[in-house]
Amino acid sequence: MPITSSAKKALRVARRKGIFNAKRETAIDRETRLIKKLVKEGKAKDAAAALPQAYQAIDKAVKVKFWKKNTAARAKSKLARLVNSVKGKK
Repeated sequence: MPITSSAKKALRVARRKGIFNAKRETAIDRETRLIKKLVKEGKAKDAAAALPQAYQAIDKAVKVKFWKKNTAARAKSKLARLVNSVKGKK
């Protein structure tokens, strides 16, 4: 446990940020899982429609510096390739 007042404050800040970080991670995971599920089922239009929500969650994570820009770009590219692979099959 922290002893100094600055260490106590740092712990409070870390816990508070941890809550927001968990929300960000959950949002990204939820949207990614949804797209992967839709792709697996072969629903290209629904997967393409879900893509902007995933992009939004990823962009918000970058905005609050939860993810780095390149990590976000790589994740967005991966999702787009996944959706386009289903579109190409039809």
